[in-house]
Amino acid sequence: MLTVDKMKELGCNTEEGLGRCLNNEMFYLNLVQMGLKDEGFEKLEEVLKTNDLDKGFEIAHGLKGVIGNLAITPLYNAISEITEELRARKQIDYVPLMEKIKENREKFTSLL
Repeated sequence: MLTVDKMKELGCNTEEGLGRCLNNEMFYLNLVQMGLKDEGFEKLEEVLKTNDLDKGFEIAHGLKGVIGNLAITPLYNAISEITEELRARKQIDYVPLMEKIKENREKFTSLL
């Protein structure tokens, strides 16, 4: 079960996330669930397979904003890393960075 305490144990800045939600824990956890289920994660992986770095950046940047506002720190850090590589339009293998995102996301979605 996803709880604020469990999120904090996993490295989230729950005080910051809750603060953005007027300290309404139920509202915050609902937003976290929505953020973790965002279809952008799957879209990003698909776009990277086509090497569309512009679209990849757009999707990654959007995910970074959502996850950052929710203060899901470990996942935010992974998304930030890929976002910056995409911002620079680097021609690299994005699979390891995407795997890092998927691993971090799984830590939280397994609690849903």
